[in-house]
Amino acid sequence: MKRGKNWPLCIGFTSILLFASGALSVESWAQTYLGLDRNDYPGDASMVEQRKTFAFTGYWLNNPPGANRNTWAGKRKPLQTMGYGFLLLFNGREYKELKASGDAARVGRNDATTAIQAARREGFPKNSIIFLDQEQGGRMLPEQRAYIHAWIDGVVRGGHRAGVYCSGIPFRESGAVSVVTANDIRDHAGGREIHFFISNDQCGPSPGCVFPIPPPKPSESGVPFAEAWQFAQSPQRPEMTAACRQTYAQEGNCYPPGVSPTSSLHIDVDTATSADPSQAR
Repeated sequence: MKRGKNWPLCIGFTSILLFASGALSVESWAQTYLGLDRNDYPGDASMVEQRKTFAFTGYWLNNPPGANRNTWAGKRKPLQTMGYGFLLLFNGREYKELKASGDAARVGRNDATTAIQAARREGFPKNSIIFLDQEQGGRMLPEQRAYIHAWIDGVVRGGHRAGVYCSGIPFRESGAVSVVTANDIRDHAGGREIHFFISNDQCGPSPGCVFPIPPPKPSESGVPFAEAWQFAQSPQRPEMTAACRQTYAQEGNCYPPGVSPTSSLHIDVDTATSADPSQAR
């Protein structure tokens, strides 16, 4: 069939109509899938509603950053019943704490054990991917490398696969040198298999707080080997999102389709190459 200039547009419009009518589900796209993540569990009723838009959800195995408890604990079964796939997350340590410990590798081994125990307690299968939340960006320092490598090795010994959530945004070290955290971790992995969940909310490549059909590919995050990409965050970072600030709510957060900012149900928006990025169903 000869493809005219308007062929891609017609196909996209038809797909949107099919999606709106219910003929296509959020799993109907072969390549990419939308997901959400947030630190606090929003409640079963809310997650049922969000399942209309999202194929998978982030799922914390320990206390999320800045939290003193984990409200996701015990929610695997209801979420799986709703049809969600999972992006398993384990909150890692910051450099200051690793430096003070005197033995970052030991901390990494202990945290790997904690992650494995949590995954088993929650009922997630062996061989599922657990992503270490590495919040600090730039070039990893020796203590950070020791911690990450020990954590990965411990997770693999425990029968799971290891991933890292980290920045895909170039960090300028000097006028001539920039470092992408994901590249730095991968280049110094020592042959370890690592799956990458990339954070890059900079517009572009990020489209902002939107829910496109089909979702963007993780490889468009600026990190070609990414398997998942967090492309919108709450709250927005003004220095990163000036070009797409209009896609966020006025107070700066990102909300799911049809959800009012008065709900406080702000989210981060993700895309992945699988409807179950951790292969944890």
